[in-house]
Amino acid sequence: MAATRRAVRGSLADLPAGSLVLAAVSGGADSLALAAALAHEAPRAGLIAGAVTIDHGLQEGSASRAGAVVSACQRLGLDPVVSRAVVVTSAGGPEAAARRARYDALDAAAAEVGAAAVLLGHTLDDQAETVLLRLARGSGARSLAGMPARAGRYRRPFLAIRREQTEAACAALGLTPWTDPHNSDPSYARPRVRHDALPALERALGPGVAEALARSADLLRQDADALDDLAAKALADVTTVGGELDIDGLATLATAVRTRVLRSAAIAAGTPAGALTAGHVASLDALVTSWHGQGPVGLPGGLVGERRCDRLTFR
Repeated sequence: MAATRRAVRGSLADLPAGSLVLAAVSGGADSLALAAALAHEAPRAGLIAGAVTIDHGLQEGSASRAGAVVSACQRLGLDPVVSRAVVVTSAGGPEAAARRARYDALDAAAAEVGAAAVLLGHTLDDQAETVLLRLARGSGARSLAGMPARAGRYRRPFLAIRREQTEAACAALGLTPWTDPHNSDPSYARPRVRHDALPALERALGPGVAEALARSADLLRQDADALDDLAAKALADVTTVGGELDIDGLATLATAVRTRVLRSAAIAAGTPAGALTAGHVASLDALVTSWHGQGPVGLPGGLVGERRCDRLTFR
């Protein structure tokens, strides 16, 4: 319980007095421990503590569970407590669709009540699972950097906290978490990683695999941040007055920087970031490094990237 409170206290330290902070609460052990820690720490920091829960409508009785979460948060002394129901489509798979709907609803709720920050209950174990999932998909450094401790209004105080600690905090406080059956459903990738892959790695390699994966994410984030900074400067340097990219300038860049420049330029031109793959970027890179007269590269969003003499342009 003390560990969860220290983590939340550190996450709140830079917020001005009077700010409203929401805990995103699903009813599981992680988010209940987060809500309890926020309820304890916020008044001591001169902050207002509230909560928001999202009803995804994916299971029978989800509305009543959302109501139970609201009641639990109110008993902890959180106010305001906001509940939002969302409609989850099937686009991009059920997990991705639920994630999009959840964050859209969290954004809307935070804006409605004027929250300065929204706390999320992701733990070190969640971080390790995320890194392992992305590693299996062949992701790059930015993706393998996992979930950041801060991103806009969102903060993740528990990234150094183990799941067993949040469960122990709930037990110490007499809180009864809800166990989401999706978290043990083997038809989803994350539960397979949680219950099969990570335990198998622990048996094969010894204890500490989750901590090592989370530590790798921290190191990769530092590298990715540095490369992104270099790429931002390089993009400005190789962009012409007409908004095209200078081929000679691109060719002098290190591959890791150049591919980031090409990705950023494509997104700025209108390609949806979530649909732009490493394959698309590799094809754009070939226009710079392996030019033999090939035609335009088709990109998501109805755009193409093409080489015209010594310039790379998007249209």
